Amino acid sequence: MTNRLAVFDCDGTLVDSQHSICAAMVRAFESEKLAAPDRAAILSVIGLSLPLAMARLLPDAEVGYHDHLSESYKLAFQQLRRENAVSEPLYPGIAALIRELDADGWLLGVATGKSDRGLRLCLAHHGIHAHFVTLQTADRHPSKPHPSMLLAAMAEAGATPESTVMIGDTSFDIDMALSAGTRALGVGWGYHTPQELIGAGAHGVAMDSEELRGHIHASLMRSL
Repeated sequence: MTNRLAVFDCDGTLVDSQHSICAAMVRAFESEKLAAPDRAAILSVIGLSLPLAMARLLPDAEVGYHDHLSESYKLAFQQLRRENAVSEPLYPGIAALIRELDADGWLLGVATGKSDRGLRLCLAHHGIHAHFVTLQTADRHPSKPHPSMLLAAMAEAGATPESTVMIGDTSFDIDMALSAGTRALGVGWGYHTPQELIGAGAHGVAMDSEELRGHIHASLMRSL
């Protein structure tokens, strides 16, 4: 029997981390004496690897400077952690959905622009780390929408594109899934609009965790 695999994005899909990400981004830009981007611009690049996100926020800077600014962001986020100022609450119903899918025999994974450390801390804080069999981060892969993270997740889980569904809140997640040949589901509570997700080719967009549950099960039935 082919393993059923559900791979989730993290920021904007499992957890609402926008306030901490925006705060760290503002600190990073201010530390470099730069005008900070507005919240809408920051939200638009969540999900990309940091250097690529910085390139979109500061397109006229040299490539090496994007790497430097990425390090400034990491330091700013670490400082927020030391101040106990990081807020990454789970979206409503997500913990129950994760437990239910696991109990129902689904293998679960995460593909995220977070670092390995950041993802581990986030999942451990919410007590859901043990439910995931594969964790793919920007530390070891090209940025979304490159399919590398999703391809590695399927290889680790012993799943095929036909038995895998990717769930995310951005067009980057949808593009990654389609590039990897998997089903692509969007969530309407994250950082890109449902219209953007549908425009990118999402096979469905859920507006709450209960609707997402139905989409996940139905997507596999349509794929097989």
